[in-house]
Amino acid sequence: MSGETDLARLLAEMKPILQEGEYVYCTVQGYVAPWLALEPLGTFREAEGLTLILERSRADAAGLSYGPVLRLITLSVHSALEAVGLTAAVSAAVTRDGISANVVAAYYHDHIFVPAADGERAVEALRGLTGTMSRPGLCPSP
Repeated sequence: MSGETDLARLLAEMKPILQEGEYVYCTVQGYVAPWLALEPLGTFREAEGLTLILERSRADAAGLSYGPVLRLITLSVHSALEAVGLTAAVSAAVTRDGISANVVAAYYHDHIFVPAADGERAVEALRGLTGTMSRPGLCPSP
């Protein structure tokens, strides 16, 4: 099943869902295999180390340090990896409300990590995107 590429449909159907729990980004050294026991939501290898996206409780239990505590918003629409403009539209919506965002694209959905205190406000900002393609100036052009 392939994902949606049409930006207007993506925005109209995205239904942001604020997930339970708190999440953090950690960095560790070595290969991913030993860290899989922590059940990270995501990983990314950089020259400086391996980034783990974890539930805060798992990072705490492992004694890992981390930066800001985040909430996770999942866009329920099945977006194609090659879709153009969704990340820009989502980022612009939360930016207008002064909310930082880390967007992670997975195979089926896009996920946005926002500061824990801003979770509800971010969802409302994203809900405001529905139908914006018909309102000029509110959404970036694809």
